[in-house]
Amino acid sequence: MDTGEEFGPWLARQLKLAGKTQAELAQELELTRAAISAWITGRSTPRPTVMADIAKALGTDVGTVHTRTTDTQAGLPITWYHRPGYPDGGRDLGNAAAFAFDADVQVLARETCQNSLDERLTENGRPVRVRYTLHELTGEALAAFREAILWNDLFPHYSAVSESAGNQKVGRVVDAGVRDMYEKGRLVLLRVDDYNASGLIGDDYADGKFAAVVRRQLESLKSGPVAGGSYGLGKATLWATSALGLVLINSTLSVPHEGRTQRRVIGRLELPWREVGGESYAGPAWFGRPDPDSPGARVARSWWADEETVARLHLTRESDEPGTSFLIVGAHDVASLEEDGSGADDESMDDGDTRDISRMHKRLVKALGRDFWAAMTGGGSRLPLLEVSVRALRNGQVVVPEQKVDPSAEQPARTRALRAHYEGATVDRLLEAGQVAARGVPLKLPLSGGARGTLGTHQAVLLVTDLANDAENGDGAQNQVHSLRGNRMTVKTAGVPNLPLGTNPFQAVLLVGEAAGEAAPFAKEAEEFLRAAEPPEHDRWGQTDELTLRWSPSAYRRINALTTEVNSAVRELVARPKRGASEGGVALRKALTVKTKPKAKAPSGPVVPVLDGLDATVGDDGEWQITAEVSIPRGDEIVPMVPVAQLDVRSGGRPTLDWAELVAVEGCEVEDGVLRFAPGTRRAKFRGRTDVTSHPVRTMLTRLVLELRAGKGE
Repeated sequence: MDTGEEFGPWLARQLKLAGKTQAELAQELELTRAAISAWITGRSTPRPTVMADIAKALGTDVGTVHTRTTDTQAGLPITWYHRPGYPDGGRDLGNAAAFAFDADVQVLARETCQNSLDERLTENGRPVRVRYTLHELTGEALAAFREAILWNDLFPHYSAVSESAGNQKVGRVVDAGVRDMYEKGRLVLLRVDDYNASGLIGDDYADGKFAAVVRRQLESLKSGPVAGGSYGLGKATLWATSALGLVLINSTLSVPHEGRTQRRVIGRLELPWREVGGESYAGPAWFGRPDPDSPGARVARSWWADEETVARLHLTRESDEPGTSFLIVGAHDVASLEEDGSGADDESMDDGDTRDISRMHKRLVKALGRDFWAAMTGGGSRLPLLEVSVRALRNGQVVVPEQKVDPSAEQPARTRALRAHYEGATVDRLLEAGQVAARGVPLKLPLSGGARGTLGTHQAVLLVTDLANDAENGDGAQNQVHSLRGNRMTVKTAGVPNLPLGTNPFQAVLLVGEAAGEAAPFAKEAEEFLRAAEPPEHDRWGQTDELTLRWSPSAYRRINALTTEVNSAVRELVARPKRGASEGGVALRKALTVKTKPKAKAPSGPVVPVLDGLDATVGDDGEWQITAEVSIPRGDEIVPMVPVAQLDVRSGGRPTLDWAELVAVEGCEVEDGVLRFAPGTRRAKFRGRTDVTSHPVRTMLTRLVLELRAGKGE
């Protein structure tokens, strides 16, 4: 139950919103100006009999004056404020930050859930609870929602964007979103609620979490050292997932602002530059109450809404627990089309498929289980950091019941391994099915500022377990290492190269920084170092601008060394122990007669080598340095192969890089960029170094793809 704001600050704000002075209110109430001043400064409060007169003067009811849990509706009404065009004629044709991510609900889940983890209130020891609600509106429900967001005021701006849609990408996306709503009579809302989080605290304009999310770009104000985000880009996924570029926000604050905590509401719209009614507009717009302190009272700021308003905006929160609700209006999931394996024809694969709430529900559950299984896992004295659920509605009716994401169902083997670690049930070596082996792995932290030497050695924790049964194949690809740090979100997923033949399938987890335990040496320093080594997607550790500026251009090599140590430890832990001559039932083996199969005949035609292992790093000059291993099938004739280095890009063809050096290490020869193999060779290795002058962008901003293509034999 909201206790209400102090009378003085509340009255002062209502007078400002209503455009009244203290003297004018005193005149209406037939009191002295000194009496009004005493109320506002908190030296006294009005008698209950005067409350009715104050309500009449402010154009509201007596209950609102008594409870003061919301602003009066007098004065300036809720409206949209569109930022005017730049006086120098500059144009922004979209928010560049949104292009850092795809319109993908799985990317949205990763970024928003990470932000909620970062804002978890830690004092009470409870997890942050995050709920994703997909809600499709049609008919009267859609009409009521459009009325609540003042759609008629927005429509001219959307029309202007649609008219110029052929000229730029954001306009085409927005135009498709508006057409889908009108042609199919539906609108998908995707709401992300978190509880036991800090909420958007702080002033509307000054430094704080509210301004960082609602007013600014590329600003990250995180609550703790183990935070996942650092670029201020994650919030852009909210607007990127909206085909209409519109997000509404309702926040319950952990720290009061203006004496209030509940139902702080604001909306933000991201559109490209446009002309409406002969006036130009720069791009963004805000939905709120006009700020009387702004020039002409035009700029919209957040307001304290009543329960009826948040209900009409589909922003009602289930409790007064601190946290924030983000409502993505016109949610779509373009990336879901890539996963469609139905073989549907082109006509059926239209834009409408990107708004299938049942499919979006499944993809959300899958992504949350894959990326946050560790944050949802507890054991021993360690409690889960996170609880997540997903549900789908249509006009308020349940389409897919609320499903709580269960880490033991989504990632059974890894969850079992982490629980064993928390409960102290690990072993030194795997001897039986279902065991979990633990091993310390060193990360040597560099000195900052480019100084030579080592700050100290952090001991990461490696956990390895074999798959106890077929049910544990749900973890995804086998023989993978999931790496994570303090907030326990999976940052890096990688396979282990050069595993011994006959290795049993396994899964591995690497706990680094504070995920390794608060008692681990240099845990906070490892957190800071690895956080700086993550790109905006937070899906790997490697060379970044921040790592170079704060440490050195070669600091990433410490991470490469950690990877080498991890892979070596995994291979040792999963290797089958060799048996001596006295082990394994010698008498039984002598009593058995085993028929040997004739040796397989080598293929008569040419065989094609395949890439079997790759180790890639970035050199001091920004070039890619690779060492590759090649596996060759049995055969008398081996096809020559050409190594091709390319850059992985979001769209279009992959740019091909030139080789500055390509040398054979073993089992092959290099002639004019072509690998040739002697007959009977089964394995080969070569090294390469790319030509930096052929790189279209800086190496630290790219990923490398290496292919072996059949070369000419002559």
